[in-house]
Amino acid sequence: LGAALSGVDVFFPITHGKLGEDGALQGLLELLGKPYVGCDVTGSAICMDKDVSKRLLHAEGIPVSKSRTLWNPKSVPYDEAVAALGTPLFVKPAREGSSLGVSKVRNAEQYEEALRVAFALDRKVLVEEAVAGREIECAVLGNERPEAAPVLGEIVPRHEFYSYEAKYVDEKGAELIVPAPVDPKIAEQIRAVAVQAFQATECQGMARVDFFLREDGSFVLNELNTLPGFTNISMYPRLWIESGVSYHELLDRLIALALETRQ
Repeated sequence: LGAALSGVDVFFPITHGKLGEDGALQGLLELLGKPYVGCDVTGSAICMDKDVSKRLLHAEGIPVSKSRTLWNPKSVPYDEAVAALGTPLFVKPAREGSSLGVSKVRNAEQYEEALRVAFALDRKVLVEEAVAGREIECAVLGNERPEAAPVLGEIVPRHEFYSYEAKYVDEKGAELIVPAPVDPKIAEQIRAVAVQAFQATECQGMARVDFFLREDGSFVLNELNTLPGFTNISMYPRLWIESGVSYHELLDRLIALALETRQ
């Protein structure tokens, strides 16, 4: 395999989900001694595991949604989950991407079905509170001195939440607003927390950091995506383009960052 790939200078992963953005592909490229764009094994694995990343972020003082971690579908009954987290609830596999297996539930019957779906995809499942707020996204770029794009974006789902179907099946599943109308002081706080989270989870190269912004101006960090969509209309590159960095310049900078850390 190494000989077959000897002519490749830098790999640019554009894969999502298990084996693609959880550190597995990155580990293979490390074994081959090949530079690659984006987070290394550690950062990729941390951010793919919503339970681990949430605990790390909380330890850093970064606001995250309340949740319970389940290894067994019977370990947290519905009434107990509601007492701790309120209603509705979100149930999701701890280590999946693209909103696969995510359900929004309002009663015990939906809860049981959501657990069945989530545990079919992962041995570890998160039950989270539903945070009422706007979905705000921030693009971070860099290695030792990461920076957040000056412009933020907003996702306005047409469905109940930004589901797998809204992302990949329904062309009108969501509206992307760039730049997002956010108070400048709050936007600066979000950008600062995005960079803090990027460093706390040992990210490199790039990440899209997703938040929920409440009406009162408070916010929680939802997750970090280490391999965000990368078409020229995807949110991550759009945020940089709107900030004055062209698509081609962004690619050049990411490749340079990959070579900087792995040659």
